[in-house]
Amino acid sequence: MTDLDGLALLDREDLIAMIKRMVNGGVSLSFYGKRTAMEIARRVRPRVTRRIKELHVGTPEEQSKNLLIEGENLRAMVTLYKYRGQIDLIVADPPYNTGQYFRYNDRWDEDPNDPDLGTLVTLEDGSRHTKWMKAMLPRLQVMKSMLKPQGVVAVCIDDNELFDLGLMMDEVFGEDNRLGIINWQKTTVKNDASHISAVTEYVLVYAKSKELAKTSLLPRTEKSNVRFSNPDKDKRGPWKQDNLTAASGNRKSAYLIQSPFTGELHGPGTRFWANKKSTIKAWLEGWSSEYEEVTLEDDAPSDLVLKGWRPDADDKNTRILEAAKARAKAKLEEGNWPVLYFGHDGFGKPVRKTHEELVKAGAVPLTFWVEDDDKLDPAAIESVSWDSATSGRSRDGIEELTSIVGRGHGFDTVKPLKLIKKIIQLWCPATGVVMDPYAGSGTTGHAVLELNKATGTARRFILIEQGRQDNGDKYARTLTWRRLKNAITGERPDTSGPLKKLAEPLGGGFEFRMLTSQIDAKTVLSMKKDEHMPS
Repeated sequence: MTDLDGLALLDREDLIAMIKRMVNGGVSLSFYGKRTAMEIARRVRPRVTRRIKELHVGTPEEQSKNLLIEGENLRAMVTLYKYRGQIDLIVADPPYNTGQYFRYNDRWDEDPNDPDLGTLVTLEDGSRHTKWMKAMLPRLQVMKSMLKPQGVVAVCIDDNELFDLGLMMDEVFGEDNRLGIINWQKTTVKNDASHISAVTEYVLVYAKSKELAKTSLLPRTEKSNVRFSNPDKDKRGPWKQDNLTAASGNRKSAYLIQSPFTGELHGPGTRFWANKKSTIKAWLEGWSSEYEEVTLEDDAPSDLVLKGWRPDADDKNTRILEAAKARAKAKLEEGNWPVLYFGHDGFGKPVRKTHEELVKAGAVPLTFWVEDDDKLDPAAIESVSWDSATSGRSRDGIEELTSIVGRGHGFDTVKPLKLIKKIIQLWCPATGVVMDPYAGSGTTGHAVLELNKATGTARRFILIEQGRQDNGDKYARTLTWRRLKNAITGERPDTSGPLKKLAEPLGGGFEFRMLTSQIDAKTVLSMKKDEHMPS
């Protein structure tokens, strides 16, 4: 089949989207075999799954909430037809095309149902990027169809395929639906590179519809909470000192305000007062003195000064300032200060109180070089960096896996639980469903179980893992299964050999299913009735 033959198999929506990109002169991704790759998912047939009862974990009720499927992920996702439009979050960690694990079968171009895994794609293969993209494109298409209208997909990648993956996701999900690019620190800095030391990897986050998607807040850290205190016994509770100025504003918001303690006139410097003048006036009057607007300089905005005070009335000014100082000092000693205050002794520059009750319950971490995580607007994550302290390291992931299943698992690249838990907390609601089509050692399922236990949520997971069949290792039923089972039961490998309950059980359960080679005729009929999924 040629690329031109593949055009006949595209549906109306795909053809219109392709023509629009051509007519509008937009950027269009092109690679050999793309047309064929775009229609592969439509030709994959769903399979019958077999329940492996001896590998189920938990009570029947707990088993019904989660699912671990052993099988090839494209066929498995097509088989999970009833879940289309039902998934809240997809976390995917595809092969990074590093010449170690990625395999590609050229016969998939003609028959995507061919069971052969294909040969290892080496770094010397001149078409390795094309083969990787031909494998990923249909999977991204199916992932999109699995998501709810407000669903989100987060795909982990390194710099080998970062740009190719970004272009594909822009095309499948739409550039306007990109929520952000997470740059997470996978290891500590090493002086082992001739140019730049690679210490980070990436997570590309896209929504099915950016307008419908929601980015939640992470729980506040102890570092964030410790900033709040209540030295003045404020009736509204703990607060922290915050800036009274803003970087932008207009000329009218660059006036002077007078301290009731010293009479000094304070301006916002090169910035602007962040609140309305009427609000700042009310805060000033909280120090038991009246204020009024007076223009102290020609062509300048009116300033806020103590009522009756004028720069040329020395004797009168002295009486006004002494009285204001006495009242302000009494208020300072009384406690429960106004929102605008002048330091703990009254002799500082004006600042404002931000009460803990008014601060959002959490925040998305900022970039490496910004430490104050309380000022981020979580509505748009854009491009952010998560350091190892907040996202974990690759080494952490390996150690977590070793601690729960023992040594000898053979995995040297495992995502840390911190990273996956953060992604789940941000984009999967408390009762949502998380899917991982590249489950690997089961980090995503483990993360869901930990979050449910720690926060009382009721998230569910669907994991798909084929294992290394080329090595005869179907680790969906060995490594992945063992990790999830041990996490649920609290069992850990003991130095003496047998498993012992050495950790607190996370609880929960899952059902284990195996993808068979038998076509699921009932699902095929359902798919034929769906105009968006022609046979």
